[in-house]
Amino acid sequence: MEEHVILVDTNDNQLGLMPKMEAHEKAVLHRAFSVFIFNDKGELMLQQRAADKYHSPLLWTNTCCSHQRDGETSLEAGKRRLEEEMGFVTELEEVFWFVYKAPFDNGLTEHELDHVMIGEFNDEPIINKEEVENYKWMSLEDVKSDIELQPEIYTAWFKIIFKESYSKLTNA
Repeated sequence: MEEHVILVDTNDNQLGLMPKMEAHEKAVLHRAFSVFIFNDKGELMLQQRAADKYHSPLLWTNTCCSHQRDGETSLEAGKRRLEEEMGFVTELEEVFWFVYKAPFDNGLTEHELDHVMIGEFNDEPIINKEEVENYKWMSLEDVKSDIELQPEIYTAWFKIIFKESYSKLTNA
């Protein structure tokens, strides 16, 4: 069964549903979420996307991100996807949301109203190899520097989200 995304306006009011690929082909605004997991040293857990992903394979990004399902809250969706991709559950807190648009070389476009959430975890994840190639912990300062040095190894949306959220994450 094809996954659907929730179409929204710029105030996050639900307008309807659309198949995920169609929404990305047409660059239609839809609801999404991004999870940032920190350890007790203040380091961010990054994931490297699996090699078989249909876009942005093997690029580094935030701990996990995806789309809410119809009737699912952002926090429920974040916890579900975190467990599916990274193999653990933790409490999440939504810190803000914003709208962004990121076109890809393959003709798809992310046009998302993105709910950004944070959580804590101090163990080793059990990554789902169909979704995640690898993971690592990095300080926010090191992530910021690395994005400047080698932006090509990071997903387009992560670079946008990180720039948008840097000050919010350092104060969270």
